[in-house]
Amino acid sequence: MTTLEELSPTLKTAAQPAAADATIALDHVTHSYGTRVALDDLSFRVQPAEIFGLLGPNGSGKTTLFRILSTLMVPTGGHARIAGFDVATQPMQVRQSTGIVFQAKSVDIKLTVAENLMHQGHLYGLRGSQLKQRSQEVLSRVGLTDRANDMVETLSGGQLRRVELAKGLIHSPAVLLLDEPSTGLDPGARRDLWQYLRILRDEHNVSVLVTTHLMEEAEHCDRLAILNLGKLVALGTPSQLKAEIGGDVVQLETASPETAALLAARVHERFHIATTVVGNSVRMEREQGHRVVTEVVEAFPGELEGISVAKPSLEDVFIQRTGHRFWTDTGSEEKDKQVAGKKSAHATKKGKA
Repeated sequence: MTTLEELSPTLKTAAQPAAADATIALDHVTHSYGTRVALDDLSFRVQPAEIFGLLGPNGSGKTTLFRILSTLMVPTGGHARIAGFDVATQPMQVRQSTGIVFQAKSVDIKLTVAENLMHQGHLYGLRGSQLKQRSQEVLSRVGLTDRANDMVETLSGGQLRRVELAKGLIHSPAVLLLDEPSTGLDPGARRDLWQYLRILRDEHNVSVLVTTHLMEEAEHCDRLAILNLGKLVALGTPSQLKAEIGGDVVQLETASPETAALLAARVHERFHIATTVVGNSVRMEREQGHRVVTEVVEAFPGELEGISVAKPSLEDVFIQRTGHRFWTDTGSEEKDKQVAGKKSAHATKKGKA
């Protein structure tokens, strides 16, 4: 498992902009629920006009961090700032600088689109012609000008999400926070959503922070913070993180975790290749992986249930950093950790073929 401290100096510099330039800055943020640690010493920066993703499975700490950034909770340790304001001690200033789109619906379906925006604008002190002009601007931006007088209950899921987005933008925030924004959207609506977010970034210099558990959605972000059990396990652009793995990811499927652990030891003994056991699979990272596949199949005929070779993905980054899959049930996750801990005692992170 690779840690942030093991990243190259170049990548760490690129991943962490200066605090003075950041629209969101976390410094050693920690949060606990009694004895359970939900966030463990998180530090990172979000740059101006950047789409930044928080990627992690359930229980990784995404929701807790989102609630802290949206001023619904105060961290038990460390500091979080948005637009220079501390979320714990300056919540009103943070709210004025931030637009928030929660995962759960926050629109009133018995009101029109325009009425929803009017009520949201009132919460931020907007009135009269200023509110009317601003409503027209955000409706145009999200492509709903022609639906302004329609009841929200008549809209599609994608259009409803755009109303949520318009509400978050009504007061011209510098930062937009979105919690699992693709929830309930079909593929077309997801594409439209990300198109709008890129327009906000490119044409209006809005910084966007998105929480997600979807790998394909995370690929759209400029940079990512990958969380696991409250810890920051990876930070960088999607391409940078995948490039750290290098070469191909070769996966050998076996009948059981025990069989996989034995196979991993034998693969290392014969080929001197570093391996990781994940459930029933033996995972390797190699240049020209297809050549390794041929040699392994010939060396262990009839012992493999399946085999695959693929370019690195964000899932592979997560596995490399944590030693287990992104999605696991409690039982299999614990078993994965135990088996991964038993991977070949001879394997080294820099094994050679």
